[in-house]
Amino acid sequence: MKNQRPYIICHMTTSVDGKVTGDFLSRPDTQDAIDEYYRINRDLRCDGYICGRVTMEGSFTGGYYPDLTEFNGVEVPDGDFIAEKNGFYAVAFDRRGRLGWQCGKIEDSDPGYDSAHIIEVLNTADKRYLAYLRSIGVSYIFAGKDGELDVEYALLKLKELFGIEKLLLEGGSIINGAFLQANCVDELSLVVAPVTADEDGMPLFSDGTSKTFSLKKAEHLGKNILHLQYDLC
Repeated sequence: MKNQRPYIICHMTTSVDGKVTGDFLSRPDTQDAIDEYYRINRDLRCDGYICGRVTMEGSFTGGYYPDLTEFNGVEVPDGDFIAEKNGFYAVAFDRRGRLGWQCGKIEDSDPGYDSAHIIEVLNTADKRYLAYLRSIGVSYIFAGKDGELDVEYALLKLKELFGIEKLLLEGGSIINGAFLQANCVDELSLVVAPVTADEDGMPLFSDGTSKTFSLKKAEHLGKNILHLQYDLC
């Protein structure tokens, strides 16, 4: 089914010891690597980006959650909801519908993220939350059962319903691992900062599985920063 789903590039900033979260990301000597990460994000020219709930909350929603009481008793049709198709998407894997969006598009100063139409990927959600998403123009799709998201099925839907051909997978560690387990990581794009992470840092793939990648490009970006690109074998 690989050709029936979007091509997935896992694009991350890592420490030299392979961590993708932790205090090292806020250190001054990591900033140049982060700047390169955002530049490459724009240069890859994908149809959008995927993040898990925690990353989306930290980067975009800031912990906000709406008051859903005004949607008590509102009837919501079963199934997926397509608010719009704009060719550039922010895909949130948010299993139970916990993200508090305030409009249907990302508002961010970086053109690699700004104006992306938001798509929620859900397993189950409060009907009132679905009514809220509809009211602000956020699309949503359902994938999986028994409380777990089906990564491959979600990607098949994203291509079929929205015409998405290529997406950046930008973490965090848990969702990266879920994609690797589902055999849905086609390429790695790693910007390696010349620092080590603290003990709370999380690896590139949490609870992943054994895969083999081939190095297709290694580029020194200056200031002791490497950009490594791998293809799945």
